[in-house]
Amino acid sequence: MAELITLTVNGVAVRVLEGTTVAAAVAIAGQPFTRRSATGEPRAPLCGMGICFECRVRINGRADARSCQTLCRPGMEVRTDA
Repeated sequence: MAELITLTVNGVAVRVLEGTTVAAAVAIAGQPFTRRSATGEPRAPLCGMGICFECRVRINGRADARSCQTLCRPGMEVRTDA
């Protein structure tokens, strides 16, 4: 049985089931976008397979992590720029 884990998204604590993707945690946290384009347009996950790179976020200080391909870990710090 999957356990609940806690991470933060833009400073807000979010509890999700172990095995949840970061993209899902961002949505659960109520963040509709993961980043902004070079021209300032809001972007969000599109393909869900890590091909489009629209889901990029900063995880534990590392930029451009694909949130749809990254599983949540306890204590993880996720930042969007949206």
